[in-house]
Amino acid sequence: MAALPVSELITDFLEHMEIEQNRSPKTISNYAHYLYRLIDFCDDCDIEKLDAEMVRQWRLSLNRMKDASGNELTKTTQNYHLIALRSFLKYLAKRDVKAMDSAKIELAKVVRPKVTFLEAEEVERLLSSIDTGNVVGLRDRAIVELLFSGGLRVSELVGLDREHINLDRREFMVRGKGQKDRPIYISPQAAGWIEKFLATRTDNFKPLFIHYSGTQNGLDDGTYTRLTVRSVQRLVKRYSLAAGITKDVTPHTLRHSFATDLLINGADIRSVQGLLGHANIATTQIYTHITDPQLKAVHEKFHRHSEAT
Repeated sequence: MAALPVSELITDFLEHMEIEQNRSPKTISNYAHYLYRLIDFCDDCDIEKLDAEMVRQWRLSLNRMKDASGNELTKTTQNYHLIALRSFLKYLAKRDVKAMDSAKIELAKVVRPKVTFLEAEEVERLLSSIDTGNVVGLRDRAIVELLFSGGLRVSELVGLDREHINLDRREFMVRGKGQKDRPIYISPQAAGWIEKFLATRTDNFKPLFIHYSGTQNGLDDGTYTRLTVRSVQRLVKRYSLAAGITKDVTPHTLRHSFATDLLINGADIRSVQGLLGHANIATTQIYTHITDPQLKAVHEKFHRHSEAT
């Protein structure tokens, strides 16, 4: 069998992701972006020429690559390229295409960033900073309540439609990373603010959270679009500054705060993993070193320290 060019096989792989794996368009687009860089680097060579040495040279080029702003690719971003390549090689192995063993590709070691979360008092200050005297404020209060109460990713939140939410049962399903569904549970307080916001809606637009364009205090003029991820990031940042919180607060900070709050109050790590939708328990374990309620008690009980005199 004649050797096949890398580009042809990558096209087959991306179609496999779409059809057999039912991956999201965004995931497929990201994999294509990473793997097309490989095609450019190897000059669309035959797959048999893609060996360990070529991959080493590609990694070196990624490490030296700069974006349009002159910034180098982070180790995490470099690893995304390698993860895409490993998945591609695993696909080739299943098709019995002679290619490099995916197991030979090791990811670069990455120092995890410090987890930033809000204390209970900071969460209350953040919520109190939102003026709920108009529909935009009601919407924003409902957003922040839902992010903290449900632990949603911001992409999951902006993708919600009104029909997805059950305010009576205070639970619903979202489709997260990897097209996996998981349950979301929310507090009576969060449900109450969502209900107050929806009571102001006179439109028939499906999205739960909408951007009001060309309106005064959200007055209905029939011009709406679904709220974007960037819009939610901006409003969370704005209210955190208004609350006098010096931490860099993002929607993901509220997700961290959700997980931290559960663990501090005694939830087990496996349950939190399920509520966050983490595929790997190691992802959830980033919280344990700051939230395990037993560690301080163990330290107080067993660590030798002198008595104050």
